[in-house]
Amino acid sequence: MSTQFDPPAPKALKQLLSELRRDNGAALAAREVPARSSKAAADISVTGIAYDSRHVEPGNAFFSIEGFTTDGNKFINDAVEKGASVVFSEKESGPYSVPLVVVKDARAAIAAVSADLYEQPSKKLRLLAVTGTNGKTTTTHLIEQILNSNGQPTGLVGTLGARIPSFIDGKYQGESEYLDVKHTTPQASDLQALLFTMANRGVRKIAMEVSSHALALKRVYGCNFAAACLSNITQDHLDFHKTMEHYWQSKRQLFEILGKSAVHPRTAVINLDDELAQEFIKATAKDINLITYGYSEKASIHVKKGNFDFSGMKLTLATPSGVISFSTKLTGRFNLYNIMAAMAVCMGEGVEKEAIAEALTDFGGVSGRFEVVSLPAHLATTNRPPLCIVDYAHTPDGLENILKAARALVPEDGKLIAIFGCGGDRDASKRPQMGEIAENLADELVVTSDNPRSEDPQQIIADILTGIKRLRGVTVEADRAKAIETAVLSANIKDVVVVAGKGHETYQILGDRTIDFDDRIEVAKALEKRFGTLTSK
Repeated sequence: MSTQFDPPAPKALKQLLSELRRDNGAALAAREVPARSSKAAADISVTGIAYDSRHVEPGNAFFSIEGFTTDGNKFINDAVEKGASVVFSEKESGPYSVPLVVVKDARAAIAAVSADLYEQPSKKLRLLAVTGTNGKTTTTHLIEQILNSNGQPTGLVGTLGARIPSFIDGKYQGESEYLDVKHTTPQASDLQALLFTMANRGVRKIAMEVSSHALALKRVYGCNFAAACLSNITQDHLDFHKTMEHYWQSKRQLFEILGKSAVHPRTAVINLDDELAQEFIKATAKDINLITYGYSEKASIHVKKGNFDFSGMKLTLATPSGVISFSTKLTGRFNLYNIMAAMAVCMGEGVEKEAIAEALTDFGGVSGRFEVVSLPAHLATTNRPPLCIVDYAHTPDGLENILKAARALVPEDGKLIAIFGCGGDRDASKRPQMGEIAENLADELVVTSDNPRSEDPQQIIADILTGIKRLRGVTVEADRAKAIETAVLSANIKDVVVVAGKGHETYQILGDRTIDFDDRIEVAKALEKRFGTLTSK
């Protein structure tokens, strides 16, 4: 990842250690163990950060982090041989030919040192963070669209990657290509490098997804946020968090971090309809601007009227600055929440409601989020394919939201067909829940594989089936490509076919191998088999 971004100016290790001790004190308890050589910390220069020994470059500080499957301390000698100038670890070992800095918390240390090496970039930017189970990706894209359309250079960091906007003579040039950042929220050193690069290239604000993993693993430790937004809290990632309480409390940390931010003004945006809204409100400092949203009339931004159809939504929303009516190409109740969340964040950034509405009018959606795969116009005039929708929904709540939105598009004499599976090596308790939800909302089900990873796909399917009571209208096909083809070929022209779980992903993880796989392409192939040439939009 480092090759994509601007390098920092080298910094003396002595200065970095001084800043680490001053900024974090006893929390990190940095203690230097001298190197075998006589080279002092004052003479050592740090040129970058590495946490993977395979990617160490000469002059890098190497952080040996004890992970869930691999202990980074096993690779210290490899890192030193590749030119690491200093090693940070929670364990005292060695001696090595370079200094070892023993810290209480290596994850917090890599974040703090990276922020200092990259000149505290979050203090030069306005980081607009969105956390929650569902809706983060669409909400951050909406924020990006609104602010860039209003002349405020805004970058993006999230599940689909990172984007740096292009402006010429102060005019926004449209969406740029995504840069791959590996995680929804990058590792701490990668994140600071990215923020540093964005600040150097004229970005002033960043719409950023902040995952529960990132908060629990301190990837955003040392970041100064200007806004924090909660979309919702429903079950996800219990394979990592173990309990729902640990999950939502990890997300709540974002609002606690916001309260300590050196950036002002600050805004907290909270979905008032969520059951845990009050817990997040309580975590919000009193001097932070609080904007709530939802269907509740008590919310700062709330729905007065919302009409949904295949072409989009016609909305009337109450806001702190008055009522606004507008149309958008997005549809579904879940997207209405995303729109209100983005509106709240952008109003906190000083954008008028009319300018927000104008920016949303032509927003076409996000890749793999309720994305329609359809026939081209010249074929659509003579053929009527079923409506085929691809979505990333991979949680019980996400699947329920998508199927409810799709159900509203099904004609009276049509059927809703759902194709879905569940990922392997992840929270297994949600599998029967998703089976039950799909059974209740869809007329026909095709249960298939998602990313089975190291698990047996048939066992994952068996877990899903424990939540399904009916026998009719349920098809099991572990081969996802065959499952999609079967459903699309058998669907009536008035049916709606939803392929859920992978959305924008262009791969499938099967055991120890990763293959090229894209739900949208598989739907396209099935439609091509049924009608001929096809394009996707």
